Amino acid sequence: MTGKVKIATIGGGSSYTPELMEGFIKRYAELPIGEIWLVDVKAGAEKQAIVGQMAQRMWDATPYDVQIHTTLNREEALKDADFVTTQFRVGQLDARVKDERIPFSYGLLGQETNGAGGMFKAFRTIPVILEIVEDMKRLCPDAWLINFTNPSGMVTEAVLRYGQWEKVIGLCNVPVVAKMGEAETLGVPQADLIYKFAGVNHFHWHQVADKKGRDLTPQLIDKLYEESSGLPKNIFDVPFYKEQLQQMNMIPCGYHRYYYRFEEMLNHGLKEYATVGTRAQQVKAIEHELFELYKDPHLDYKPKQLEQRGGAYYSDAACETIASIYANKNTEIVVSTRNNGAVLDLPADCAVEVTAYVGGAGARNVAFGPLPTAERGWLQMMKSMELLTIEAAITGDYGTALQAFISNPLVPSGETATRVMHELLIAHKAYLPQFANTITRLEKEGITVKDEIVRKM
Repeated sequence: MTGKVKIATIGGGSSYTPELMEGFIKRYAELPIGEIWLVDVKAGAEKQAIVGQMAQRMWDATPYDVQIHTTLNREEALKDADFVTTQFRVGQLDARVKDERIPFSYGLLGQETNGAGGMFKAFRTIPVILEIVEDMKRLCPDAWLINFTNPSGMVTEAVLRYGQWEKVIGLCNVPVVAKMGEAETLGVPQADLIYKFAGVNHFHWHQVADKKGRDLTPQLIDKLYEESSGLPKNIFDVPFYKEQLQQMNMIPCGYHRYYYRFEEMLNHGLKEYATVGTRAQQVKAIEHELFELYKDPHLDYKPKQLEQRGGAYYSDAACETIASIYANKNTEIVVSTRNNGAVLDLPADCAVEVTAYVGGAGARNVAFGPLPTAERGWLQMMKSMELLTIEAAITGDYGTALQAFISNPLVPSGETATRVMHELLIAHKAYLPQFANTITRLEKEGITVKDEIVRKM
């Protein structure tokens, strides 16, 4: 690439955008940006305007001449872009409230990317990301798509498998937070540690070694029970069973708590549901505070409060990925990308989340080798569920959606789960045109939403 770089950000009105700007500013010497286009939908226009003004202030406080553009016209933003980042939420935060509260109202786990709510986030998101890919094929065919829209792994899989777009990398903040916290726990600079990650997004494991290749995983496991490691703000910190981690000799990601300590996580979620509200309701309050801060005409830096949002370091990881591609840096980053043999227990053509070296040609994966018996079984089941969810998101086929629900270990199969699926379909009617016939049938059958807060939304 030559000349100034153009970046288009889909979901530009996100509260994470200031972190994205901070990451680009830090890397300007190796990533000479000329213009950044923040794209959003009409429902997010007010937040987009606030964030756009703040983003421009952040750049104006630097020596660099970078122009921020805000638009509701996606095609205008994508035209001749070098990189496209995606950080959008179909239905805004109200959709997340529905994803969480409807399952909880029946005693099931309500979570943004896991269980019933996570599948419905995929149902809403995947058709939109594929529309974006088709626009990119016309308007910026040489651009890289850097995705951190959740569920990031399923979105990346859909882009590769159905969008037929190879220049895509999915990102997540969970490995970033884990590496930062574990380096501190071990008392070793992160640069002196060698990590190997393997799995799928929000369902991966990793091992860590020192520069001489000595396995530090057992030592880290011991230390994790002396002091807490880094966790995303949205995960309740119930400890894993130490003996389980010692048996696998790997560190599970924070989201494994939903699978390895399901009972405790469900009970905690139900307690919040009945008292302070679900995580989405808490985030809405945090977002309100953030946007009040962003309105300050003197604020030209990322406020500390953004770290409470739950997705801290997403955007910084995206900036490092883009800079690594642009400058062919071959930086070690944990990414969602095509497997290509890195994880032997999954097909070579599916998306996985692994350690990779990222440069001008994209991600070159680090091979992990075979997983232990239990983890292999878990992973294959989760990938099967993901593929069913993606297929249902694209086809709108009721039977496929039902199969995805039955396959998900966080959704006990039976009448209750089916009722939850039906209510989620009705609650998200505006964003699920592919399920229109099914939703019409359910409405005729008199299906309504049980949760009073959701019913009034």
